[in-house]
Amino acid sequence: MPLIEEGRICIKKLGRDAGSKAVVTKVIDSNFVSIMTSSRLKERRCNIKHLEFLSEKVDPKDKAKLAQTLEIDEQKLSRPPAASKPQTKGKPA
Repeated sequence: MPLIEEGRICIKKLGRDAGSKAVVTKVIDSNFVSIMTSSRLKERRCNIKHLEFLSEKVDPKDKAKLAQTLEIDEQKLSRPPAASKPQTKGKPA
């Protein structure tokens, strides 16, 4: 049973999400994975040294199970990411 694989549930040990549950959505390489946490739903890269892996596993494509695991509302996962406003240089006119 590999410890680092897609769908593995873990706890974030360091950073602003410390203490929150996370799910590995993609394995990038031997040191980094892409995760989604309960406090920030956007997928982002994380060093595996910052994670404590649990024996539980969930299908990262199953929105209902993912929402239940992260203890969030399923509608938050379905929502498209907010578009960022374009940056303007200088002072506004």
